[in-house]
Amino acid sequence: MDFRVEDITQEEIDRRLAVVEPLTDAVRDLVDAVIRSTVDDEALSAARGRIEEVTATLRTQQREGSFGTPFTPEFVGMPWGNAVVGARNALAPPLRIDQEAGGIAHCRMTLGAAYEGPGGCVHGGVAAMLLDQLCGEAAAVEGVPSFTGTLTVKYLHPLPLNAPLRGRAEVTRREGRKTFVGATLADADGVAVQAEAIMIAPRGFELPTE
Repeated sequence: MDFRVEDITQEEIDRRLAVVEPLTDAVRDLVDAVIRSTVDDEALSAARGRIEEVTATLRTQQREGSFGTPFTPEFVGMPWGNAVVGARNALAPPLRIDQEAGGIAHCRMTLGAAYEGPGGCVHGGVAAMLLDQLCGEAAAVEGVPSFTGTLTVKYLHPLPLNAPLRGRAEVTRREGRKTFVGATLADADGVAVQAEAIMIAPRGFELPTE
């Protein structure tokens, strides 16, 4: 597990986000365009050439392996490459998860073509991934992360693509390093997917005393 301390200020974090988030949004838009484009083969081949040039430029300076999860000395996590909330990850859905006191996490999003499962609907695995992240965010205490022990998902009806969706997770109880969380994803017709999770704080992180 790559947890490391990076001694930077919130101002520096904001500066980096101001640079990488627009780039990530542009790549996310590119992915959507590739999926839905109907241009001819010649245009597709030309586009590939330009994309390969940009990729080669970005490859000139890179980290080895994954980006990992750096923390500031104040225990602020920076999951830049995370599959759900990574600021540098164009595969991550376009969302921002907010946390509230008392073990609550929530978000709003609209998922496009890149997240399709059955025609016109969000892939069930994507829904489970979102719920998993929401449960982890709700379980986090003062920067201490939690890993998923179990995640039980129940699908009530399909989630539509290109429609406003909302997610919510809330801690129900804690037992030592275990945190029990309930979560939902909903659309205009109500709750579509629900989950129950047991999240576990990893060893090496000191839990805050109540």
